[in-house]
Amino acid sequence: MHRFFYFAAVLFFYILSYPILYFLAKNPEKHYNSIVWFRKWISVTSLYLVGIRIKVHYEEPVDWSQNYIICPNHTSILDITALTYLCPKPFSFIGKIELMDNPVTRIFFRTIDIPVKRESKISSFKAYKRATELLQQGKNVVIFPEGKIDDGYPPILHPFKAGAFKMAVENNIPILPVVIHNAWKIMFDDGSTYGSRPGVIEITVLKPIQTDPKLHDNDKSFEQEVYEKMNKVWTEYNNRK
Repeated sequence: MHRFFYFAAVLFFYILSYPILYFLAKNPEKHYNSIVWFRKWISVTSLYLVGIRIKVHYEEPVDWSQNYIICPNHTSILDITALTYLCPKPFSFIGKIELMDNPVTRIFFRTIDIPVKRESKISSFKAYKRATELLQQGKNVVIFPEGKIDDGYPPILHPFKAGAFKMAVENNIPILPVVIHNAWKIMFDDGSTYGSRPGVIEITVLKPIQTDPKLHDNDKSFEQEVYEKMNKVWTEYNNRK
């Protein structure tokens, strides 16, 4: 029942916002920041309405005047809302192309976010190119380095794909690792198997990792460095709970 109310809340606030979003979507480059604001308002308001809160821990203060490639783990559709809550600066997601078929997320993936068809090299190249353009404009990009939500339950931190780290080095953009600890306990994936419940989503934002072409000339070693830092925080939290 909680899951039903959550999706009903998202749909309600989306319908409420749709006339304005429809207008803004006619010129997404001009209205980028406004569309990002509505995405945040819809998602966070819906979350709070059904009794879900977010608590953020920082390894050190984040300088949001910089732009980052934000790399979170991925266990729940609530991760997206958690990130809209976390990040005060406009950003775009890279997400699976199937989100273009979702009536709520479609308008965002046609305007501010970046759809990608995982098995298509052409689609991956286009997504990579678009993300690079946004970074060069000073915007943040969110890439889930695991690539998807795995079916395994309870979830673990799966090996990362190289795309985010290659992009970071090529554009000299720092990686901001984000560990979303327990969104899966509140709603695993889309909640279709285990349902959902009220609760507090806890997030740890790690220290940004600066890119250095001399140190990070090997994408795999950079990828492994970020993975180990995130997995350590993920494991320590799980061992305490």
